[in-house]
Amino acid sequence: MDIKVLYKLYQQHPVITTDSRDCPAGSIFIALKGAAFNGNQFAAMALEKGCSYAVIDEPEYKQNDRFILVDDCLQTFKDLAREHRRQFQIPVIGITGTNGKTTTKELISAVLSEKYNVLYTQGNFNNDVGVPKTLLRLKPEHEIAVIEMGASHPGDIKTLVETVEPTCGLITNVGRAHLQGFGSFEGVKKTKGELYDYLKSEELRVKSEECSDGTVFINADNEHLMEMALERGLKHLVKYGQEAENVAVRGRVTRCDPFLNFEWKKEDSSLFTLHSSLIGSYNIDNMLAAITVGLQFDVSEQAIGHALENYVPSNNRSQLTITEHNKLIVDAYNANPTSMAAALDNFERMEVSPKMAILGMMGELGDISHEEHEKVVEHLKNAHFDNVWLVGEGFKDIPCDFRKFNDVEEVKEALKVQRPENYYILIKGSNSTKLFQLPEVL
Repeated sequence: MDIKVLYKLYQQHPVITTDSRDCPAGSIFIALKGAAFNGNQFAAMALEKGCSYAVIDEPEYKQNDRFILVDDCLQTFKDLAREHRRQFQIPVIGITGTNGKTTTKELISAVLSEKYNVLYTQGNFNNDVGVPKTLLRLKPEHEIAVIEMGASHPGDIKTLVETVEPTCGLITNVGRAHLQGFGSFEGVKKTKGELYDYLKSEELRVKSEECSDGTVFINADNEHLMEMALERGLKHLVKYGQEAENVAVRGRVTRCDPFLNFEWKKEDSSLFTLHSSLIGSYNIDNMLAAITVGLQFDVSEQAIGHALENYVPSNNRSQLTITEHNKLIVDAYNANPTSMAAALDNFERMEVSPKMAILGMMGELGDISHEEHEKVVEHLKNAHFDNVWLVGEGFKDIPCDFRKFNDVEEVKEALKVQRPENYYILIKGSNSTKLFQLPEVL
């Protein structure tokens, strides 16, 4: 079926579901596939539960005209979302990066929401299913959209930007993550850089007064990002940073004990002081990105300060959790060599005592996994924390005197025998190690 024909049908039935357990009356079911399920098998059930139509891509499941047969349901889902996005002549900010993209997206959205009705990615729905779902939530009242895009394989960002069609964008950073999928750090740079590739193609078109198409917000302190931008000949760069010259916004950390406090200023203006609820000096880059975007869209300095000082992190990212027994720095959503080093550096600088680190292994590193876990152990040996526990197979064969556990269940059993008391505890690891289960027992 032609996507414009399907879109007309969608306009009459403007609710899409991909879950046969959630079938609002009059909605359209799209039969996606996963490693352990085939949505085509549930299409008839979706119609019985209330959907008006079911989009399928396996002809044997078509029973009548309410079953719409397409070549590929996932591609149709993305095409439908793109067609819907094209109905809105508003700024669309695309965000990707190795670390910090979800926090940066949340901060930018908080700042822009001081002035605009903003659609933004919920949680980390940043893949080829989550992004179309977000775009299909666009409504006439929205004035700007902030879309997060994740990647774990070459070409992922290219696919997503062709769905999102961002008018401007930001790469938070590039680091050594998902190397099992990307193959190398150069592979990471190439894939993340696909956002820059798309924005360069947008430079000649203008859809909003506040932000010309092709604008890139960039951390000028990051040599990799600057190199990637210059290689592509990008012209519309709006820079921020702590050290670089000629930036639109400059900032510096004033205190981190444990919350980030910093000063910032735009060109030729007075200093502003900001007290955040984020843990980690590394979050200043995410804050400066949000300030830079806000200023570009004419959000006042006072409104920016109000948004950022009132932002409270969630989802196990840079959170301080105070329990009856300890103070926990919970950063257990994910981990890679870059983010792990940043978290350990920040924890070292914190003037608190005693300190304990519970670290989970870093996943998807491929051939360099042993080398990178070895670097973490060497970092820990020089950090002189009062106690260190290591969790997961990645640390298993690395010689050290730190206590090791196979998985989070072993950690929980150990905590039943002897729980630390009155510690500051850093909890960080890849999501697969499930260290997010520890706060309730610490």
